[in-house]
Amino acid sequence: MVNFNGNLGPKDTFSLAFGNRGFRYGDSLFETLRVVNEKIFFWEDHYLRLMASMRILRMEIPMSFSMEFLEEQILSVVRANNLTKAPARVRLTVFRNEGGLYLPLTNEISFVSEATPLETPFYVLQEAPYEVELFKDFYVNPDMLSTLKTNNKIINVVGSVFAEENGYQNCLLLNHAKQVVEALNGNIFLVKGNKIKTPPTKDGCLNGVLRKRMIQLIGKLDAYSLEEASISPFELQQADELFITNAIVGIQPVSKYRKKEFDTRVARDLVGKLNAMARLD
Repeated sequence: MVNFNGNLGPKDTFSLAFGNRGFRYGDSLFETLRVVNEKIFFWEDHYLRLMASMRILRMEIPMSFSMEFLEEQILSVVRANNLTKAPARVRLTVFRNEGGLYLPLTNEISFVSEATPLETPFYVLQEAPYEVELFKDFYVNPDMLSTLKTNNKIINVVGSVFAEENGYQNCLLLNHAKQVVEALNGNIFLVKGNKIKTPPTKDGCLNGVLRKRMIQLIGKLDAYSLEEASISPFELQQADELFITNAIVGIQPVSKYRKKEFDTRVARDLVGKLNAMARLD
């Protein structure tokens, strides 16, 4: 089942209009949410990011789009898919209504949400081999649009194909200054000793919800110091540890980059603290 503008219907019969602007121009935004026992992890952060992104893209935010309204719309699709007692992955997509060419005829929007099951109700560290490489065919623009979670993800798609073709589990994206920006599916954190470093949003990385929460979490721990600063490819091979974060997986340790193999000590320490933060949120 999917929820389209508040109406639930079967997924296999749902279709978008031919002139859908999300399809034609990538004129849309989305949030990917982890929901466990009808609790949306870090919901306020997701909601505020969505509202801010809609304003930046000059979409008209409906008066009904309160935090409580959208939460109920998300939970309704969870219930409709019989996932109230199981962990679920929900994608909430917002797109400008059809009409016009590059210039839209309206700034009014529609939304659709869908839910699929997840394996575990909490974040679990996956320590299987996880090798990454730089993706250098195309670069991320270091501007505000790159920080938004829009449907324009073609660099992530092509990078994922490259990773699959070459036997990597993920790739790291660069901006035009050849700075490491993020992974294909999440933000990147680099560990050297007790110092943890992550690229700033001005370098073009996604303004990730888990990135924000990890920065908050690490900032409260005496054992580590955190720095938001540019990361060069050279630093990757000097690091003790690399890990990737996103709202669904939580923390994904990187085991290898080229000839460098990484530890998982800090990631193992942080994942339990992240689960505690999610439960108390």
